Amino acid sequence: MKRIALGLLAATALTFSANAEPALIYDLGGKFDKSFNEAAYNGAEKYKEETGVAYREFEIQNDAQREQALLKFAEDGNSPIVVAGFSWAQALEQVAKEFPDTKFAIIDMVVDQPNVRSVVFKEQEGSYLAGVMAATASETGTVSFVGGMGIPLISRFACGYAGGAKSVNADAKVIENMTGDTPAAWNDPVKGGEITKAQIAQGSDVVFHAAGGTGVGVIQAAADAGKLAIGVDSNQNGLQPGKVLTSMVKKVDVAVYEAFIDGSEGGTWESGINVLGLKEGGVDVAMDDNNKELVTEDMMKAVEDARAKIVSGDVVVHDFMSDNNCPY
Repeated sequence: MKRIALGLLAATALTFSANAEPALIYDLGGKFDKSFNEAAYNGAEKYKEETGVAYREFEIQNDAQREQALLKFAEDGNSPIVVAGFSWAQALEQVAKEFPDTKFAIIDMVVDQPNVRSVVFKEQEGSYLAGVMAATASETGTVSFVGGMGIPLISRFACGYAGGAKSVNADAKVIENMTGDTPAAWNDPVKGGEITKAQIAQGSDVVFHAAGGTGVGVIQAAADAGKLAIGVDSNQNGLQPGKVLTSMVKKVDVAVYEAFIDGSEGGTWESGINVLGLKEGGVDVAMDDNNKELVTEDMMKAVEDARAKIVSGDVVVHDFMSDNNCPY
């Protein structure tokens, strides 16, 4: 297999000795993006705190580093190696073949290799609950969504959100905008704020984002305008206390933690596909002291009713990625 020069990584942080520690490689947007990557980091930190075992980590700066980083960790004997984000699929497909005895895990995409654990979430289900809350809280009947990169995975969030909102108010208007069509869309809070202001000008008073680091700008702009935001992936309620209605959390932290635990010596590692929705506890809406004054009893009843129907199968939230279509 063609080797891309690994000297670059050695010069930019991968200067560790070979060991059997687990490893985590973040996606673009940075470890402390307050969202997806940071959730992965929190899972790794929990593993370190509970076990006393260190882990290695790396933040890529561009797509060219994906295969380099995977190769470096695999050659050093790290296992399991967890990669956070769908964009890792192509590089992992190749490297997993070359290192069949190394355990790998990928979050948000499926890689069909015997040594790979693929963890995917039913984002549409958690987003549906967020939509229920948004429509219940809205005074204008208009809510909105700001996505990061315009890809089917992010449309899955948007579609579920629209479905939840319209289950409460069939006449609800749901505005949807994506930030861009390149990876830069995940880390552009200024543009996220601009999009949010434009949506508010169109009547939106609750704005849900699924935009990584860009979402910090979304939440700030909504708060500045006296409107409500909804966070994503990590619990972002505390970014603007009293201004964030809820956060649609994905248990990315749990996925990383369990991969590290299961892949450690004596662990019960299983490759294959893990699909996590409401029933499995993989997604949810966040409640804490930062948003409790915003969430009414009627709102929580609507959320719990929707949750029960989804878990029982009485309500099936449409998955945009099944047909690239949103019927709501």
